[in-house]
Amino acid sequence: MTDNSPLPARFARAKFRAWHRGTREADYMIGCFFDTRHAGWGEAELAWFEALIEEEDVDIMAWAMGVQPVPEEFRGPLMQDLQRLDFVTI
Repeated sequence: MTDNSPLPARFARAKFRAWHRGTREADYMIGCFFDTRHAGWGEAELAWFEALIEEEDVDIMAWAMGVQPVPEEFRGPLMQDLQRLDFVTI
């Protein structure tokens, strides 16, 4: 039996986008977050992340560091997890 789910392709695309942001700082923050957290994600979490990576890097980083208020659509457990910043390894 083959899995025809689109999730594997979406995860692969999200991983690529997470690690190719344009700045090394954003790559590490967003890429490391994806790498360490995505294994337990389902459709809802992946959709949240896909929407997040459509935003500007400076905004994502500001929300993660707590220097700008997080928009309503990104508030919740995943943003709280991103804000921990305990996943970045350099």
